[in-house]
Amino acid sequence: MVNLCFFIFLCLPDFQEQPDSVAEVGEDAVTSVGAAPLPPVMTEEERQELQQELAKVEDEIQTLSQVLAAKEKQLADIKRKLGVTPLNELKQNITKTWQEVTTSTAYRRTSETLSQASLKATAAFSNMGSAISKKFEDVSLQSIQHSASMPAIR
Repeated sequence: MVNLCFFIFLCLPDFQEQPDSVAEVGEDAVTSVGAAPLPPVMTEEERQELQQELAKVEDEIQTLSQVLAAKEKQLADIKRKLGVTPLNELKQNITKTWQEVTTSTAYRRTSETLSQASLKATAAFSNMGSAISKKFEDVSLQSIQHSASMPAIR
């Protein structure tokens, strides 16, 4: 792998002109090797120590992965014994999220604003309805008065 990276490094003329990049969290070390500068010259003893440390870290990662897999299996078994299903978990998550949303400041402010707007709209519609009703009454009274003042044609 190191030989491949070194080969790519030598074959790309603009490669050396690019600034060093900072690896993102979770980014593999392999992907960040390409942008790293050449390592300083080291003795064979230092190289062996680094190789041993590398092997040790790789073993620790593998062990941690195995422990994590075992813990995930244990978690699944416990949930199964308790009768916790994915649907139950989803319901609990939705309930918890809704509870968090409804207790948030933004939700309360929005709810209060909408409530006030609703009251104002209700009052406005009520006033408009009253005005329309009054107009109909006025028109109806005028029609009745007009009919009464007209002589009957027979």
